[in-house]
Amino acid sequence: MDNEVLTTPPAPTPSRALATEAVHAGRDDLASLGLHAPPLDLSTTYPSYDSRGEAERIDAFATTGARPDGPPVYARLDNPTTARFETALARLEGTDSAVAFASGMAALTAVLLARASLGLRHVVAVRPLYGCSDHLLGAGLLGTEVTWTDPAGIADAIRPDTGLVMVETPANPTLAEIDIRAVAHSCGSVPLLVDNTFATPVLQRPVEHGARIVLHSATKYLGGHGDVMGGVVACDEEFAATLRQVRFATGGVLHPLAGYLLLRGLSTLPVRVRAASASAAELSRRLTADPRIARVHYPEIGGAMVSFEVYGDPHAVIAGVRLITPAVSLGSVDSLIQHPASISHRIVDEGDRQASGVGDRLLRMSVGLEDVEDLWADLCQALSDGPVPRARTAERDARPSAEPSTRPSRASAPSHA
Repeated sequence: MDNEVLTTPPAPTPSRALATEAVHAGRDDLASLGLHAPPLDLSTTYPSYDSRGEAERIDAFATTGARPDGPPVYARLDNPTTARFETALARLEGTDSAVAFASGMAALTAVLLARASLGLRHVVAVRPLYGCSDHLLGAGLLGTEVTWTDPAGIADAIRPDTGLVMVETPANPTLAEIDIRAVAHSCGSVPLLVDNTFATPVLQRPVEHGARIVLHSATKYLGGHGDVMGGVVACDEEFAATLRQVRFATGGVLHPLAGYLLLRGLSTLPVRVRAASASAAELSRRLTADPRIARVHYPEIGGAMVSFEVYGDPHAVIAGVRLITPAVSLGSVDSLIQHPASISHRIVDEGDRQASGVGDRLLRMSVGLEDVEDLWADLCQALSDGPVPRARTAERDARPSAEPSTRPSRASAPSHA
């Protein structure tokens, strides 16, 4: 098979709907190759009898970071299967390019290293972020310095050596939302990175609102089945070229099999996100009306994530679920629940964690594709031993017997900055 054809992304087809792009992006050339399913290339190296030409292509990559013309050279430099996934994700996010990595944290690491290589080691960030992202920034493991602020303070926090502003919206795990356009305006010439893992391009495309870099833990919704790990950065081609050079130097490459599974996952992404979001909205409504629940967090943008604070012991809820899986991560076809203060955000200093809304009674649920009635029954029995505050009991008894509103409750979602 002609490797040159496989590594050259096809020209984008304009004005296609997201659902169509999800199915066809990265696969446009298959019919001309006589294929229906994308091929999986597991090669680590590729033969070449023209060593002078090979040297020129390697020199060109070292200079520009652009994908080499012709067949691949070495798997750490590029891979045809991974390139298909990158092409597809860039099309879904509306960017020039995308660069895939072994995990979401490897992707964030590459972004920070790329900016630091220019002497821009200062980062402005808004909490909450995913716990490990928070730790990577705050611990200075890459020689970076972070200033934490709220969205209104971003402009004042920017310094001459600021290389990046980072936000996550909806945020992990509180689902707090940020006005991307307003934040991008505050950034001025400093690139805004938006972690779009929770929303996915189905619900928002940050570059359309002024962001310049979009980060995904592809392990989550992009893969969608809990069986593949990866990360990806969508951005313009100039920054993508630098990221490819960092990836080549550090070795944080996405395995081709992971690239294959992620490309396959994208084809059902819109259907999965919309179906799970409908169930999440309904569960949010029911949890809001449940006297055992102190507060529900569900974003205005929607989505398949719900967080809620219980009056009782959150660990008892984790131990009590039977259908829902008590596990870290999110975005799978099956529903997952976890206690952020113990797991995903335990690495964050307790004071910082509490100040950003990640309390000890907060639970985070990733709603999957199960029937919503089965999910609700499992939550109800897991919550059955929880205390009911007297005020909530009186409120419940005073409610009319009519069916509650079908509109999802979003009263606890933070207002946009």
